[in-house]
Amino acid sequence: MGVPVRWLLGRRELGLQRIAGGAGDDAEITFVVTSELQRPGEWLSGGEAVLTTGIALPPDPDDRRRYVAELAECGAAALGFGLGLKHDDVPAELIEASDEHNLTLFAVPLPTPFVAVAKTVTDRLAELQYEAVLLASRAQPRMTRAAVSGGASALIKELSVACAGAVVLLDTQIRVVDTYPADLADDVVGSVIDLVTRDASSAVSSVSAGPFGMVVTQSIRVDKRGHGHLGVVFAHEPRPTDQVLIGHANSLLALDFEKPRRLHVQQNRIHSAALRILLSGEADLGMARDVVIAAGDQRDEIRVLTVLDLPSASGAIVRIVDDALAAATRPVFLVEDDDRLLVLLRGSDTVEFADRLFEGVSPPQRRGLRIGLSAAHRVDDLAIAVEQSRMAAASAERRGRCEESTALAGRALLSFPESRRVLDGLAEILVAPVVDHDARNGTELLASVRAYLEANGQWEAAAASLGVHRHTLRGRIARAEEILGCDLSIARVRAELLLAIIARS
Repeated sequence: MGVPVRWLLGRRELGLQRIAGGAGDDAEITFVVTSELQRPGEWLSGGEAVLTTGIALPPDPDDRRRYVAELAECGAAALGFGLGLKHDDVPAELIEASDEHNLTLFAVPLPTPFVAVAKTVTDRLAELQYEAVLLASRAQPRMTRAAVSGGASALIKELSVACAGAVVLLDTQIRVVDTYPADLADDVVGSVIDLVTRDASSAVSSVSAGPFGMVVTQSIRVDKRGHGHLGVVFAHEPRPTDQVLIGHANSLLALDFEKPRRLHVQQNRIHSAALRILLSGEADLGMARDVVIAAGDQRDEIRVLTVLDLPSASGAIVRIVDDALAAATRPVFLVEDDDRLLVLLRGSDTVEFADRLFEGVSPPQRRGLRIGLSAAHRVDDLAIAVEQSRMAAASAERRGRCEESTALAGRALLSFPESRRVLDGLAEILVAPVVDHDARNGTELLASVRAYLEANGQWEAAAASLGVHRHTLRGRIARAEEILGCDLSIARVRAELLLAIIARS
């Protein structure tokens, strides 16, 4: 993106006057540089407007002509010569050489500082960049609407208009799918095909000089799946905003091509399963498996999420979970049964992902939910995953946060009413006599027994936790065994007694 020399010369406030090289007025200035070097061309990269007062201008006429020739060779856009300091007139050799090399030569009057020229160009470049960004921001929504309503053909038309370039859409075999304009010349299309063919195996995106201008080509891909190629032919150097628009079009085309493919695969799976069920003439759970497996991850593993204590108006919660799964581009598999909701997730999904499904649920409703998540299982073990998630949900607190089944260790038996009743009855038989003894005699037998059991029968560790000598502890445990009528050296007895103490506490 640059400022045409013709535009700069038209700024009347600067008082610039073209002296020679009018054929180069269409050249674009990308930067303004002031130089009094005898050979400034060695330090230029192209597109510069060089301003000089001629203080170090070579005295020899041939050297002066060479001065202009070198500027033209390095791609300078124009030469501005300041009058009134070293020279009152532009040297004739510079005029002759500028006409010869079609390099615009203009005079800068003494009242005009070089910095004013540079600032004028810099400000204009900023304006052009802002305008380009603004146009791109307006073009992107148009391109998106075109892709949604009119497909690929409407999209490449909008891209062509926005970039002021010809667009060619090719398939994976590098055959023409569509072009805009529709009557684009065969040789222009052929140049794009040649460039794509050359770069297809090594480049996802490239910018090349073709016989009809600059060509930007991009592969249309999703992951490792290719859907074709996009090429845009420019009569000018592509701007950064042009690259942005081409990338936007590429993404829209990829989505347009990928969506039908995904829908086609899923629909075929459902249709195939339904047809096999009809042909089998009997119930075959394997056929249902072929559908449900879509919920799995790359290893075909799933996790089951169970939600308990759903409110009577549970439809809103179900819709929120449904929408969250759809937003995450997941197939939705959920079953609502009485006050329970079952949801299938990928085996690789985390508990954080499961919690995010309920972010849209109001805090009061969410706090009343118990949510459990199973470990990852193969789809064939769906029943095991369902039971794991049910147990995790049953043991979870009513706070609307997901509880993983792997966190059940150490508290599962205390979480279920059936097992809790057994443990409470056991506590009455085994714990109550010790509690009564402590109350009558002021002893600490129960605390000693618990420390001994939690230390897994290790005398030193248990005594240290109580702050007593191990012989004292041995005496207390022996007395407890007498009261209970049991042998605490038996592991099964120790386990039951510890569960009973924990249940009572």
